[in-house]
Amino acid sequence: MTRTQIQLPDELYRDLKRLAEAQEWTLAETLRRGAELLLRSYPRDPEPASTWQLPEPVALGNFVAPVSDWRRLANEDDAP
Repeated sequence: MTRTQIQLPDELYRDLKRLAEAQEWTLAETLRRGAELLLRSYPRDPEPASTWQLPEPVALGNFVAPVSDWRRLANEDDAP
């Protein structure tokens, strides 16, 4: 295990200490858990964008409104 030093804003430090105490963890364990959560959110090797493909279209049936009304309907607010 590697030792390191970090600087934290006072408020963040107090909040982390409070969380650690509430969970009965050490501050170090709290920071490790936070770092692990962050790494799960941002994986090391994200899927390359080139592998994404446009999904196949889905048949939704016939349009109810005539083509001449589409622009007006698209710009209407949903609010009453």
